[in-house]
Amino acid sequence: MKSSSHAPSATSLPRAPRDDVDARSVRYLVTMGIRIACFVLMVVITPYGWYTWVFGAAAIFLPYVAVVSANVGHEGRRNRREDPEAALPAAPSEPSAPAAPEVRVIRIDETRPGADGARDGAA
Repeated sequence: MKSSSHAPSATSLPRAPRDDVDARSVRYLVTMGIRIACFVLMVVITPYGWYTWVFGAAAIFLPYVAVVSANVGHEGRRNRREDPEAALPAAPSEPSAPAAPEVRVIRIDETRPGADGARDGAA
């Protein structure tokens, strides 16, 4: 029988925060480098045509993409697999005779004040 409380393995632990920050910084800097290249290509390449608009759009929208991708850490992009073993009981319980549940009944009877002679104030 397996124990339901076990330590997580070293391979299932998340990355160190320092490594995660380094990877996010590199991803941000690469994206911003591509943005600078798009801006330079937009200005330098002549004659201007449809590709000028593509480079301009990339130069405008890449900062947003860079910030969003840098803010999503490694944990946000990874598919999280849940181990169903922790949710299962350790051993199936033996079927036993079902105990009769205790039934509690609360009954409230209401009567009108004038319907019963003892309740209308004339004791």
